[in-house]
Amino acid sequence: MEYKDYYKILGVKKDASQDEIKRAYRKLARKYHPDVSKESDAESKFKEVGEAYEVLKDPEKREAYDQLGQNWKAGQEGFRPPPDWKDQFDFGGGGYTSGNAHDYSSFFEDLFGGARGGGSYYSSGGGSRGFNARGENIRARVLIDLEDSINGATRSFTLQIPEVNDKGQVVNKTRTLSVKIPKGIKEGQTIRLAKQGNPGMGDAPPGDLLLEVAFKPHKLYTVEGKDIYLNVPATPWEMALGAKIEVPTPTGKVGMKIPPNSQQGRKLRLKGRGLPGKNPGDFYVVLQVSIPLATDPKAKALYEKMQKELDFNPRSYLF
Repeated sequence: MEYKDYYKILGVKKDASQDEIKRAYRKLARKYHPDVSKESDAESKFKEVGEAYEVLKDPEKREAYDQLGQNWKAGQEGFRPPPDWKDQFDFGGGGYTSGNAHDYSSFFEDLFGGARGGGSYYSSGGGSRGFNARGENIRARVLIDLEDSINGATRSFTLQIPEVNDKGQVVNKTRTLSVKIPKGIKEGQTIRLAKQGNPGMGDAPPGDLLLEVAFKPHKLYTVEGKDIYLNVPATPWEMALGAKIEVPTPTGKVGMKIPPNSQQGRKLRLKGRGLPGKNPGDFYVVLQVSIPLATDPKAKALYEKMQKELDFNPRSYLF
């Protein structure tokens, strides 16, 4: 079995970025696609390029391949993977770019064989021509209002989306899309728009457009996971004596009690008033002490009286 130099096959350096690897693959896949290429070895080249990309596009497979490359030279005959290879790496949960795993070399099968699953693919369709390749997915990031997640919404987004033109070049095209925002979606989650990605080859379908959600900065609230936080100022006497206050939540005003002897930064929880869902998040009020300035004579007099009469040193625990 012959060692395969996947970097050489794609024409990229070993430290190439994922974007560089993707661009190289797209260019070569179009060049050697049997439906369009007139080169005699187009079919075998197309499979070889697909195999190289299958490994280098996947961070886990690429890392494993790079480790192997430290001990084996490209082009070496009689190659066999180390005996403990399968114990070090498990690729059974991955997915082939190829729908037909046997189209890949024995080198690939011995190292990464056993993976099956979804993802883009190419297949021969039973003949030497008529190759199909599912379009690649495209990822983009969109900003939404917190209220869009709380209530659900439909929003229009104008995106610069990379596409591959007929020359195999990656160009940005402007697309405006109407997107339904699911109620309760969290920051970092993805909205999948089926068949809105790069076009497929032959009869294969396009890829999907994956929109990663982020929240716009809010004037009142911050969000952590599915929980919502609000900083609420309180007077020293409200913190010390306790008080009833009203706080604004995304779904309306709510009455709360500040417990006596509360300290700066204390969190008060309103269960279930965070992002909605089967297990909704919570809403947290974070108490912030706000003191009157001593520029007012009356306030100054009270502070001087407290200074004289109260035996209180907030820094005593430091010594």
